[in-house]
Amino acid sequence: MREFPFDAIGLDLDGTLLDTKGDLAAAVNVALAEGGYEQVPAEEVEGLIGGGAKVMLARAIESQGGSMADEHFRPLYKTLLRYYGDHAAVHTQPFPGVVDTLGQLTAMDVKLAVVTNKFESFAADILGQLGLADRFVTLIGGDSLGRDADGNFRAKPAADPIIAAIERCAATRLAFVGDSTYDVMAARAAGVPVIAAGYGYCDKPANELGADAVIDQFDALIPALEGLA
Repeated sequence: MREFPFDAIGLDLDGTLLDTKGDLAAAVNVALAEGGYEQVPAEEVEGLIGGGAKVMLARAIESQGGSMADEHFRPLYKTLLRYYGDHAAVHTQPFPGVVDTLGQLTAMDVKLAVVTNKFESFAADILGQLGLADRFVTLIGGDSLGRDADGNFRAKPAADPIIAAIERCAATRLAFVGDSTYDVMAARAAGVPVIAAGYGYCDKPANELGADAVIDQFDALIPALEGLA
């Protein structure tokens, strides 16, 4: 039997491991209501996910003619974070095939890392509530690595969080899995292969994300990784 080609896998969270849109939509809509904006259906929130909570809210507001530069934005952002912190795992569940596939990879001695633009505390809380926290060697959130010289979080699409995952997993060959252009750009910047989760919250058609392969369900991940050998 041919040896598995990767000793570590990095995984995005929202839209890749977990279906989080229900809880994210609820938090966004609480903030929008406070600002006098119209509510956004959960299906539309899918297209806003990927760059972190601030980007998600900004996109929702800008789509209604508002502005992230508005002095009222920061209070609304704080409202979103506060609400989401208390309701982050009400509707959130792993996508089909996630639990079994993670178990198979662990049994193969493949190290697993979560690399998300969600704040680390939120991600850790959700994974803990779902009983998945112990599946991962490390969790790197959007705020885990601090800020760069320009004051921006060292998060995807920068290579930094994926490079940190490689270091923390002591990996010799890591592949990354995600559902957005942020994920593909970060993987390319870090020089690692990337698989697109076509079932996720893709911000463009999955086959246009520029990934090395696309999967339509999570339990297709292991064969897809073997195909990258």
